[in-house]
Amino acid sequence: MLTPHDIDALAAGRHPDPFAVLGMHRRNAALWVNAVLPGALAVQVIDRGSGRCVGALVRQGETPVFSASLPGTDAAFDYLLRVTWPPLRAGDAPWVQDVEDPYRFPLVLGETDAWLLAEGTHLRPYECLGAHPGEMLGVAGTRFAVWAPNAASVSVIGDFNHWDPRRFPMRLRRECGVWELFVPHVGKGALYKFDILTRQGERLQKADPMAFAAELRPATASRVQGLPPLQPPWPGMARANAFDAPISIYEVHLGSWRKHDGWRWLSYRELADTLVPYARDQGFTHLELLPVSEHPFDGSWGYQPIGLYAPTARYGTPEDFQAFVDAAHAAGLGVLLDWVPAHFPTDPHGLARFDGTHLYEHADPREGFHHDWNTLIYNFGRTEVRNYLVANALYWLERFGVDGLRVDAVASMLYRDYSRPAGQWIPNQFGGRENLEAIAFLRRMNHIVGVHRPGAITIAEESTAFAGVSRPPAADLQSGGLGFHYKWNMGWMHDTLGYMQRDPIHRQHHHHELTFSMVYAYDENFILPLSHDEVVHGKGSLLAKMPGDRWQRFANLRVYLAYMFTHPGKKLLFMGDEIAQAGEWQADASLDWDALQHAENGGIQRLVRDLNLTYRAHAALHQRDHHPEGFAWITHDDASQSVLAYERIAADGSRLVVLCNFTPVPRPGYAVGVAHGGRWEVLIHTDDVVYGGSGMAPAPELAQPVPLHHRPFSLRLTLPPLACVVLRPAS
Repeated sequence: MLTPHDIDALAAGRHPDPFAVLGMHRRNAALWVNAVLPGALAVQVIDRGSGRCVGALVRQGETPVFSASLPGTDAAFDYLLRVTWPPLRAGDAPWVQDVEDPYRFPLVLGETDAWLLAEGTHLRPYECLGAHPGEMLGVAGTRFAVWAPNAASVSVIGDFNHWDPRRFPMRLRRECGVWELFVPHVGKGALYKFDILTRQGERLQKADPMAFAAELRPATASRVQGLPPLQPPWPGMARANAFDAPISIYEVHLGSWRKHDGWRWLSYRELADTLVPYARDQGFTHLELLPVSEHPFDGSWGYQPIGLYAPTARYGTPEDFQAFVDAAHAAGLGVLLDWVPAHFPTDPHGLARFDGTHLYEHADPREGFHHDWNTLIYNFGRTEVRNYLVANALYWLERFGVDGLRVDAVASMLYRDYSRPAGQWIPNQFGGRENLEAIAFLRRMNHIVGVHRPGAITIAEESTAFAGVSRPPAADLQSGGLGFHYKWNMGWMHDTLGYMQRDPIHRQHHHHELTFSMVYAYDENFILPLSHDEVVHGKGSLLAKMPGDRWQRFANLRVYLAYMFTHPGKKLLFMGDEIAQAGEWQADASLDWDALQHAENGGIQRLVRDLNLTYRAHAALHQRDHHPEGFAWITHDDASQSVLAYERIAADGSRLVVLCNFTPVPRPGYAVGVAHGGRWEVLIHTDDVVYGGSGMAPAPELAQPVPLHHRPFSLRLTLPPLACVVLRPAS
């Protein structure tokens, strides 16, 4: 039955259609069985029903190919291969093993799945692609499927076949470009890759793009895991993520928040027992995790992922990660994940030139290469690539129950000339600089998330003035906004950090850096971020950015944090900011928890907790974050004294008054206009001794019916140095 060409191709692991020749076939009134079994000494065909030997296969020359017609048989039957293997050790006898033949099993992909994959409209391709342990024809094993339409041949290799590409060549489903195979007796925990022979004759060994688990780096194999079960939405998700809710995010790099014995990462379950209660007790509403998708290089912090569907093995298994998410929800915390569809690394086991062609990335480096990060850019114009990424967003939300995604580097996706000199980028079809394909992808991703996981949120890290990032797209997804729920306010972060780093004597000349954010505060639904990017690469910690002596640096940090928590917009703090860590963040070391031995650091930690609790308890500070009615300046032009005064106003009209003094000079008898007469009480003042301040009391007087600042009443109080005071009417 086998031609010399078939035998040579099978022996070399390059046969393009193994199901046409391997397994049981009827040819010219005879029943043939063919198999590739490298290392086997002998092979017999066993009738499963009777247990009798029907015939022996004959080795084809010196190759690992075995073939024979079966005498006395004319109808196909259920069979096993009885293989005699060489001795395991010198002096032992050969050993015999009954094995299932993968080439007797039917198609892996259903017809509907295959056509949806071909159209690029399969919402959840991970349900049929990748590695899925289960049963077929009553036999336990794993269904493997991978998209590689331009490959000459593809094999499953793993620790179950000595990583030999000759053993399990796959079948090509030509209608969708997917290679598939059911491999018996392979189950959860097995290591595997796909061996891809390109049309140029090059062999590539690739990790599974849809793998649900992976080896711990520096190893690079995928691990058979099985699809995580569907998770119902956390009952508190929609309320916790709402535009009128208090959202205070604790941004965390899991590997360096805390170390066990000073050197070992904490596992997902250990973090559930430590990080979760800490964030809850500090008053945060959400945890945001730097990317947990599998990535090869620790120094990328997860921002160069290869296993988009696999929680990194650094901290445990997918089940362990699920336990972490469940623990956070039980503590009342939402979980947000950093998600990276903007680029991917060039590591040889990843997506780059996946089937020997530029399958996932652009071929032209003017479109497909990020010079900033030495990474590749997804081809968002390719339907299957868009679908791969959109499905991944849905996967984390549905299969692990996370509450939202913060999308990294959106600005780099929106513009074709992002960080590129003239002549090094290609205009869009209309001659413009916008990346129309990436814009369409983002709109579709946000639409799919909104439809299929209502209550979950997406957040854009976007640093330009691109209009409508957090506005809904049109019904046809061809125009309108991008559809994100929130956008990081990078302008606020840049301006205010620049202001705070100035010597207070010069701040009067840069007063606008504090006030300018209110000019555009309602253009988007903003989150105010003090993120990891501001405390690395020589930028120093938040505390280190503050000028002055030790007392002034802590006082500056206190007034800045209070200004942030009372300014319109949701909040985000990176870990370590809440303890005023002196040194900048080091991803390979633990936070400096020993700093809490100092009263000033403990004071900052307590202040952050009290700010969180105050922010959550008072609707005026969060309910109308994205509406002009929720904020009003009392005075924004007192530049000579570097003082700001403003109101935050709830929907029922209740209000808080905030005063910030950004100089180390006390302001006794400072007069401010207010809406109510009588007694006002202090909710927070950052110069309190419990926070490490001097303890100078604001001591507000009774508000008198003396109009000031366009308000019917006014009161006087002492503004402590480098301090923020939050007041409310005593009634």
